[in-house]
Amino acid sequence: MISVADIEAAAGRLDGVVVRTPLLRNAELDRVAGGPVLVKPECFQAIGSFKIRGAYNLMSQLSPEQAEKGVVAWSSGNHAQGVALAGKLLGIHAAIVMPEDAPAAKLENTRRLGGEIITYDRYTEDREAIARAVAAERGAEIVPSYEDERIIAGQGTVGLEIADQSVAMGLPVDQVLICCGGGGLTAGCAIALKARLPGVDIYPVEPEDFDDTTRSLASGERVAVTGNPRSICDALLTDKPGQLTFDIMNELVVKGLTVSDDDVRRAMRFAFRHLKIVVEPGGAAALAAVLEGKLETAGKTTCVVFSGGNVDVELYAAIQAEPA
Repeated sequence: MISVADIEAAAGRLDGVVVRTPLLRNAELDRVAGGPVLVKPECFQAIGSFKIRGAYNLMSQLSPEQAEKGVVAWSSGNHAQGVALAGKLLGIHAAIVMPEDAPAAKLENTRRLGGEIITYDRYTEDREAIARAVAAERGAEIVPSYEDERIIAGQGTVGLEIADQSVAMGLPVDQVLICCGGGGLTAGCAIALKARLPGVDIYPVEPEDFDDTTRSLASGERVAVTGNPRSICDALLTDKPGQLTFDIMNELVVKGLTVSDDDVRRAMRFAFRHLKIVVEPGGAAALAAVLEGKLETAGKTTCVVFSGGNVDVELYAAIQAEPA
């Protein structure tokens, strides 16, 4: 298993590269929860999500020969931007396989950062197969979105910060809710948090129709999403947790939680109206779980991670225009 020392080493590589995002409190959120809630806004990162942490941690460790041949990744958009920015900072060419219906903001930002975009149909094509074929043709390195120790260690720096900041505030967290797709952020944070605060409870939060991690944790083995479900949480649409990430989560987290798209919409409106923060659908899942009472928060110190804020203007405006 990845150790907290690996995550601490990643924090050293990321020093001066990523934003050490704050922990924020809000009176209305505390009132609704019945206890202090600390918000970790990773949407404040330069690319609008936590993904720069893992991407930079991996890519900064490539040999000169590997870096010369470039990297290939697959992503719905946030990992794409992380890989593109890391490539820009490190002088490494980055090609990313992205769904053709990815949010326009994510496609535009990836191009702006210098990423080469290769589009695919998310409902009929296999993005990983496409990426691996491109990488094989070019001799390029793969930068997975979650199933890699260097990625997980980089994402785990969010957990280090939560632990250290909450203790410094005099509010060591009792439980942490983390938006979960493939599980890289949850797994890395779980390692860091358990090392710093052994009694903390950790909960991955998913869209209800993409509950692969929740069902996998309940059964003790990896379970895949079946059929052709849809969700507005484009950042969390994985069909099965990674083997590495699942093994870590299975040991360290309590259980998975799920929220509906309507829950997420309400959370996005709450974040804007009360915290004045723009958060994307996938990044609002953890907040939605608190607002919808998916677990007990009264009398506990709870942390929710806003994992990203990259959302198209039209969708965001439509959601904000809906009744509270």
